[in-house]
Amino acid sequence: MAVVVRAGVAPLWWLGVVAAGTGAVPEGLTGRRIGVLAGAALFLVGAAGVALARRGRYTALARGAARAGRYDVLQDRAVTVRAWRRGHRWWLLLGWAAALGSAFVVPAAGGMLLAGLGTGLRLKAVWLGRLERAGQTLLWVRVDWLDRSGGRPAGKAVKGLRGTGIAAGDAAPGGARRRTPALV
Repeated sequence: MAVVVRAGVAPLWWLGVVAAGTGAVPEGLTGRRIGVLAGAALFLVGAAGVALARRGRYTALARGAARAGRYDVLQDRAVTVRAWRRGHRWWLLLGWAAALGSAFVVPAAGGMLLAGLGTGLRLKAVWLGRLERAGQTLLWVRVDWLDRSGGRPAGKAVKGLRGTGIAAGDAAPGGARRRTPALV
């Protein structure tokens, strides 16, 4: 589950940094100083909003996680990340274009908001990693319960989570890439 959450971190962060850097070039209607200050506020609000959103649903799903069965389809980390990024590429491109376009009104603010959303997803993945370590289980969403764009790990279609041992799969708790090979 944390892998799906973490899949959007890098694209949102880097597109936001590029948009904020490029967006700081034009003076805009409000001026750079106000644009950067507004961007900092949007960064904090976006990061906090994404990090705290739906925590109750995630906790309830984690509490009710069942042991993964033989016929549960669980994806590799790389496949999950690729599916999420393919499914959301147009939204990422549209968000980046909107952040660049908003720079002519409020310089750097849109890009900083995008970077804040990526940071919020990272914070949520870290929180999920702590939840997984506390329960000594990796939490998985069945592939057929994700939406067609590969996202929404706590959406209405997700009826429950599956759990495996902490060393299963190629993902570490929190959705990060496992640094050392898992012991089998």
